[in-house]
Amino acid sequence: MSHLIGIDIGGTNLRSAVISEEGNIVEIFKVENEVKKGASYNLDKLVNQIKVGWSNYKIEKVGVGAPGPLDLKVGKILNPPNLKGWENFNIKEYLHEKLNLPVQVNNDANVAGLAESLVGSAKDCESVFYITVSTGVGGALILDNKIINGAHSQTAEIYNMIINEDKYSHVGLNKGGLEGQCSGVNIARIASEVYEKQLSTKEVFELYENNDEKAACVIEKWVDNISIGISNIIAVVDPETIVIGGAVLIYNPYLLHKIIKCVKTKVADPAMVDIRIAKIGDNAGLIGAAFL
Repeated sequence: MSHLIGIDIGGTNLRSAVISEEGNIVEIFKVENEVKKGASYNLDKLVNQIKVGWSNYKIEKVGVGAPGPLDLKVGKILNPPNLKGWENFNIKEYLHEKLNLPVQVNNDANVAGLAESLVGSAKDCESVFYITVSTGVGGALILDNKIINGAHSQTAEIYNMIINEDKYSHVGLNKGGLEGQCSGVNIARIASEVYEKQLSTKEVFELYENNDEKAACVIEKWVDNISIGISNIIAVVDPETIVIGGAVLIYNPYLLHKIIKCVKTKVADPAMVDIRIAKIGDNAGLIGAAFL
């Protein structure tokens, strides 16, 4: 029986997994990413596990999910903020030479979206738009279980979409951009400005759940902002379903109903709105990467 390898590259940890052809995780290996020691040093930890620790498996191919920006045509990491020292490193070429296996590379949001399309919330849907709302905001467009990358590897990079006229620019992005208005970090930022003291995202939601009026204003505005972004996506892409993952929705699932209700007021036909919460969780990147 053949198996697949999925690799998830994060700024804190590196993970790899043996995945069955049905999309089930057989084994997982996790190790610290010692970023400052460079890409080769860290990737060799995974290479050793695959070649030695998992030598009993017949491996068909390897897929890698990595933080962007990436050059997807050649499989190269460009200049990701959380991987200083890995700039312009060709992951695809390096792993292919080390493992002598076919290797594919894509960004972390895309592979998570692919997993949700194949075995998750959007299984059996022809067109899926995946959105992750966590520390940042990302997206993926999946058609017929295939990632659409675009001419410049920028399809579904929704983080910079302008959704309002707010003057805040998040780390050099567009003023009024989706990430600057809707990411978990920026929920905390906006609330901290309202309360005139430092709050975490978790604290904001705790206040909201305790019916605090200021928190209610912050979260209701967040719902409206994310709904503007989603309605824009629906107008341009018209996907069969939208799947939302990431910590903000996973830990606050009651927001889904509010988002659906709000999005329905912003689209041409409310019947076209199908929005779901991602269900695979932290292992979506591993599973999706394996099926690249």
